[in-house]
Amino acid sequence: MNNELPKWEYRVQTVGGFWTGVKAEELEQLLNDWGVEGWEVVSTHILKNQNKINVIAKRPLTRETIRQRSMPQYNKL
Repeated sequence: MNNELPKWEYRVQTVGGFWTGVKAEELEQLLNDWGVEGWEVVSTHILKNQNKINVIAKRPLTRETIRQRSMPQYNKL
C-alpha cells in the first residue's frame, strides 16, 4: 500500500485587461488548452478595479516534471 501523499504542481495566469476586460472566448480557449494539458482549475480571483482575473489550476506532479525541474539544463535538448 502506498501511503505517500499526492504531489501537485500549480499554475497561475492573469486573464483580461484594464480596457478590454475578460473576453469569454479567450478564457474558454485558455481553459480548453489547459484541460488538454491535464490542468484542472481550482480557483479564480477577481482583481478589483483592473478588469482581470487570476486563474489558478493544478495537476498531478509527474516524475518527468520533477526531473525537469531538478535538472533544467537538460530541458533545452
